Amino acid sequence: MRKSKPKKRIILPDPKFGDTIVTKFVNNLMLQGKKNTAFKIFYDAIEVVSEKTKEDGLEIWRKGLANVTPAVEVRSRRIGGATFQIPSEIRADRKQSIGMKNLIAYARKRHEKTMSMKLASEIMAAYKEEGAAYKRKEDMHRMADANKAFSHFRF
Repeated sequence: MRKSKPKKRIILPDPKFGDTIVTKFVNNLMLQGKKNTAFKIFYDAIEVVSEKTKEDGLEIWRKGLANVTPAVEVRSRRIGGATFQIPSEIRADRKQSIGMKNLIAYARKRHEKTMSMKLASEIMAAYKEEGAAYKRKEDMHRMADANKAFSHFRF
């Protein structure tokens, strides 16, 4: 793939909500190709969120995902023998991907009974702007802010 860029794969909308972002999230949640299990976990988590908050679970998930999506990140760049952490903007699709992966990773680390319960509680924490995934985003932003002086090295 030296010259040509690989073509984007088409992601079909999910069966329940008809949303492609849900399918992307489920694809990240999926382990060992078990997509039906991943969909069941996600739908159960959304149902739990709806029951606990008495609001639309999907909207809470969307807002929670937006809350854990970072805007800037730091990249290492070697200049004259020294390695600098250079803050840079993130592309929209990468932002979304990082947000989803952080939400899922920190949901897996929670101490609750089932994965759907873990995911539901992490979604609610992200919606309230707390929890490990939100803290990770804040740390990324803080690191970028601390290294703002090196932003002129941007490539």
